[in-house]
Amino acid sequence: MTKPFRFGVQSFNTTSGADWTSQVCKAEELGYSTFHLADHIIGEGPALTRANHPVQDVAAIPAMAHAAAVSSTINIGCRVFCIDYHNPVVLVKSAMTIDMLSNGRLEFGLGAGWVKDEYEAIGLQMDEPKVRIDRLADVIEGVKAFRGEGSADVSNKTIQWSEFAGAPKPVGRVPIMIGGGSPRVLRLAGREADIVSLNFNNRSGQIGPDGVGLSTSDETSKKIGWIKEGAGDRFGELEIEIGAYFTFVMDDPSPVVQQFSQVFGLSEDEMTRHPHALFGSVDTIVEELERRREEHGISYVTVNAQNMDAFAPVVERLSGK
Repeated sequence: MTKPFRFGVQSFNTTSGADWTSQVCKAEELGYSTFHLADHIIGEGPALTRANHPVQDVAAIPAMAHAAAVSSTINIGCRVFCIDYHNPVVLVKSAMTIDMLSNGRLEFGLGAGWVKDEYEAIGLQMDEPKVRIDRLADVIEGVKAFRGEGSADVSNKTIQWSEFAGAPKPVGRVPIMIGGGSPRVLRLAGREADIVSLNFNNRSGQIGPDGVGLSTSDETSKKIGWIKEGAGDRFGELEIEIGAYFTFVMDDPSPVVQQFSQVFGLSEDEMTRHPHALFGSVDTIVEELERRREEHGISYVTVNAQNMDAFAPVVERLSGK
């Protein structure tokens, strides 16, 4: 069964509380289904420059709560919480509180962490990927116990909970989004998630040619295969989401495509078909998204807040189709 399209907006920056409110309300007005944060801590400086990551100037949890308070229909999410940055039970309780206060509009995104320079800058040990992904699996077990009926008893390598029930309970089910780009985390996502968020394979700990090159259309087909391995018979129940980080709505994108191709060492055809990029007119982008849904099963696409106005005609054209 072909899943209907959904579209999200992800914001990193705001100049004021009024600006933040405006972003959320505009995304809702334009028909986007979800307003996302990310979960990053450090501000401008050498560490962020090395990571080649945009600065995020608000903390995810209070900003999500504010977004929920000033909106009425749009879902609120985080692509994705780094579980190493939070005490697990505090994170889960905070998330379930946002779900309750928003009347069931939370999408709960979780990931194993990847920005090496951010870990180092805040004095946090960054374990090898296997350890971090195993820890993510432990926390997901805790989320499911906390939101379930009865006592939230969990005993694994990461958390030891006993003799209490999770509160508040979710208004609905609270879909779990798991994000990543490596085989191990995507198999975990296939097994445990409701929404799988495809990301670069960020093995380098930085945004750059390595991760982008490991996320081409051909590489994305491999990622879908890893998700299927984890999901088994439940694959058809999953929603596949992706961030269109390089989005340019324009009649002639050729110069931009050429520039990005040179930066990332890809052919122009690879760049045009790159699942994390969208170049061209509204008609061209609509056609490409329909092709990607057919090829990869991607039906949920998130764009940066700075692109939400230009991308809105695509949302209008494809939402619910």
